[in-house]
Amino acid sequence: MSGKVYLVGAGPGDPELLTLKAARLLAAANVVLHDALVSDGVLALISPAAEVINVGKRAGRKLLTQDEINSLLVSYAQTCQTVVRLKGGDPTIFGRAGEEIEALRKAGIEYEIVPGISAALGAAATAGISLTDRRVASQILFTTFSRGSDGSVMDWGCVTSTTTLVLYMPGADYAEVSDRLLAGGLPADLPCVIVSRASGFEQQVRWSSVARLASEERLPAPALLIVGRVASRDVAEISASFWDRNRRDPSGERRSVS
Repeated sequence: MSGKVYLVGAGPGDPELLTLKAARLLAAANVVLHDALVSDGVLALISPAAEVINVGKRAGRKLLTQDEINSLLVSYAQTCQTVVRLKGGDPTIFGRAGEEIEALRKAGIEYEIVPGISAALGAAATAGISLTDRRVASQILFTTFSRGSDGSVMDWGCVTSTTTLVLYMPGADYAEVSDRLLAGGLPADLPCVIVSRASGFEQQVRWSSVARLASEERLPAPALLIVGRVASRDVAEISASFWDRNRRDPSGERRSVS
């Protein structure tokens, strides 16, 4: 009889941010296949009797292809009762869970998704900001930074003055990120914040702006970039400036936002 695969969110790093269900499954798992950036504190919760396999990537080099990971999940589920696929943050946000789910469905393997605190929420909590501060933000856009020619796929038309833009995996070249944001029409003085290793002992927070980002020193991975008015240390001041630029002029027309 086949076992069951659990796609588990490891959260941003702090093991105390795991769900109770995630912790219980790690303690009971027969096999755990985990990403490279899952924290040591979370890995320490895995049963000593479990087989633990690192299937992540370091410095851009993959230990296994996604097809190989899919095959391992199917193979282990055919011989083990509890198989955990452990992913940083939440498994359904930039975790390639869709491909693994498809492989499990085709093989007739039972699976379950166990949500985790996403990297975006962990980074926002570390920086002490609200991603949807109603004074300055009306929407959030989660995306990854695509380098080279792939950058053209970004639909900048959906990014407004009240968008909080969350960039996963901004990489090491912040200058390229800055150039792309400026080319997309974002103001040079728009606040942003880089959060590295959110919720861990080595977490770092660096406040910047779209233009200054180009000269910022690289922070250790995993890192995440939050761009928007919410990324200001003084949201009240940003909010007042925003409303001032959007008030109606004497002609009754609404002023545009820079």
